[in-house]
Amino acid sequence: MRVFLTMSFLLLTACEQEVAISPKPRPAEIVEVGERTRAAPTVLVGEVRSRYESAQGFRIPGKIVQRLVERGAVVRKGQVLAKLDDKDTSLSASSAQAELHAAEADLALAQAELERQRSLFQRKFVSAQALDIQEAKFKSAQARVKQTTADAAVRSNQSRYTQLQADRDGVVTEIRAEPGQVVEAGEVVARIAATDSLEVAISAPESHIGGAALGAAAEIKLWALPSKVYRGSVREVAPAADSVTRTFQMRVALADADAAVHLGMTAGVRFEAAADQAWLLPSTAVTQRDGQAVVWVVEPATGAVTPRPVQTGPFREDGTIVNQGLQSGDWVVAVGAQTLVPGQIVQPVRRERP
Repeated sequence: MRVFLTMSFLLLTACEQEVAISPKPRPAEIVEVGERTRAAPTVLVGEVRSRYESAQGFRIPGKIVQRLVERGAVVRKGQVLAKLDDKDTSLSASSAQAELHAAEADLALAQAELERQRSLFQRKFVSAQALDIQEAKFKSAQARVKQTTADAAVRSNQSRYTQLQADRDGVVTEIRAEPGQVVEAGEVVARIAATDSLEVAISAPESHIGGAALGAAAEIKLWALPSKVYRGSVREVAPAADSVTRTFQMRVALADADAAVHLGMTAGVRFEAAADQAWLLPSTAVTQRDGQAVVWVVEPATGAVTPRPVQTGPFREDGTIVNQGLQSGDWVVAVGAQTLVPGQIVQPVRRERP
């Protein structure tokens, strides 16, 4: 009887104990590293501009009486673009020439008088003081000639400044003055852009500035000529973002521009990825562990996850560039990586796109 009671007690105790059940693997959305995740080239849109564009203006004030070019005109260096009323400058130049002739006549008279005084001084007919006075007059007449010569040259130049001449070969991109208008010295009348040094001006967002380093090669396509590809390279990258647009200004020089490329055309600029094996992963797939950027790689056979250090590139709107640390075929946890621990078993759920 005692043995029966003991066995009954043991059976009841065993029934009351909970049976330990292994937890099911947690589902984890993954992305497979491969062609679908290969980092696409950076593509930015810009406008064809000239590397050299200068503002043209008169060097003296005056009233415009004639404009000889229109917007879009092709001009040569030295070609006259516009003219000012030259009546006042012509009179001023004539006055300066008259003053120069008078000074030259005074110099000739002073020189003749000095020679006479020297002859008289040798024969003791005049004192040394009288000779010194005449030599001073002669030097003063010489200085007067130099002064009036320089003044005549300045006024002659001002007379020529009434014609606005192009300082380079190019095309007129802007006209800002018309005949009858009174302009100040230096006021912009026209703009000329050189056509032998074309480039694409780009306003690059912060997320794409890393894919277009200084000197990087690029392929350029014009929207008006989609079938033709031009070669180019990054010539200039602004060191700071624009205070209003928060974009970085870039210039991509066209290496083989032809007659089909015109100023103002819209162009798409394509930059290759910085690394040969660069992958684009969702930003949520990359996390930090011990100060190192890591991704969690899933072992296909067991479902165990392991943190793997990686080298990241620029962060973009569509994900994060991973330059080193991954190979084609790796399974990477796309969401919830920050909650994983090494060796944890997960149930992979494939994600088609990053």
